[in-house]
Amino acid sequence: MNFASWCEAAPEEITGDVLWKVKAYQLALFAADIAWSDVTKLMGDLRTRDLSDQMYRAVGSISANIGEGYSRRSGRDRARFYEYALGSAREARDWYYKARHVLEPAVVDHRLRLYAQIIRLLLTIIPRQRRAQLPDGRIQEERPSYDVRPFDPQEDAPLS
Repeated sequence: MNFASWCEAAPEEITGDVLWKVKAYQLALFAADIAWSDVTKLMGDLRTRDLSDQMYRAVGSISANIGEGYSRRSGRDRARFYEYALGSAREARDWYYKARHVLEPAVVDHRLRLYAQIIRLLLTIIPRQRRAQLPDGRIQEERPSYDVRPFDPQEDAPLS
């Protein structure tokens, strides 16, 4: 399954919401959907059972926090929830790296690039939301330089 076909199959109750225009939300929801098979595989190995729970919680909270933040009235509140999503995206990326001993290399590579893209998008969105309150629009960290292969949402997502 690739991102485009997944988007086409998404229910209108989700795609009809203005939140659907937020690419980070789309990618985060896609990530949560494809993580299901990854988590199922990790649960089959006693060594990664706890990891699978932590990973799925992190993955699921990305889109949930983007959705909650998008619904907030002020840029400051939106930025706070987008920062939670950013933390969860980094946590999910971390768990996927740790799961590399069980998941297929193509799966891990795809997921790491997917989370890197979500992180990049959130690092763009957060300062825009903060700008209303902070004159320079910065968040508390330096802008990282990501030297990773770009995530192509049109490629097929390998399943576990």
